[in-house]
Amino acid sequence: MHEERLDVPTSSGPLPARLYPAEAPRATLIFAHGAGAGQDHAWMRGRAADLQARGVSVLTFDFPYKAQGRRLPDRAPVLVSAFRDVVTYAEQRFSGPLLIGGKSMGGRMATMLAAEPGLHDAVVGAVAMGYPLHPPGKPEQLRVAHLPGIQVPLLVVQGTRDPFGSPSDVIEACRHVGAAPTVFAIEHGGHGFEVPKRVANQATVFALVADEVVRWLDTLLSASGQ
Repeated sequence: MHEERLDVPTSSGPLPARLYPAEAPRATLIFAHGAGAGQDHAWMRGRAADLQARGVSVLTFDFPYKAQGRRLPDRAPVLVSAFRDVVTYAEQRFSGPLLIGGKSMGGRMATMLAAEPGLHDAVVGAVAMGYPLHPPGKPEQLRVAHLPGIQVPLLVVQGTRDPFGSPSDVIEACRHVGAAPTVFAIEHGGHGFEVPKRVANQATVFALVADEVVRWLDTLLSASGQ
């Protein structure tokens, strides 16, 4: 796995980033971390490597609070602003289509950015892995109001045991507000797609996730003639 360390200039100051460059990439995914762990977490590095091996370059970065060594995430406007700056950087540096996405909170921020008017033309889609539909145990506190405004296709990869919402929960909540993402269910998967050992090999499950993201991306690129 080849990677490069970068510093991305943003309005919050330079943010540490990692580029996992694929050979002759079909696209570049700007992939944001979840609330509790930064881009260096093994889960983030593993999913980036999986996609890199399948011809998708991946750019990860730390949100400002993580870069500054703080534990509590910044409010959504700060997170989205930093994400937007990273997309601007990527648009200037990389040729070819861009995707935005993330794990849990990072995926939610990607969808909020994707719902902004004037989204960068180079962004062709958004990917949310383990979308935090609601806080665990609080299904009434849905985080879907912005989803109908998303201007690009959205893929949600969701475990059926995710305490933040199951795939069927995501589909129903989105249908209720008029959004229609593509939802890919990971059977027996938790919030990070972890599965019981008796059910499946974990590496096989992670490979399935990467394969689905690439299949979905190829469908998008084929439809747009790219």
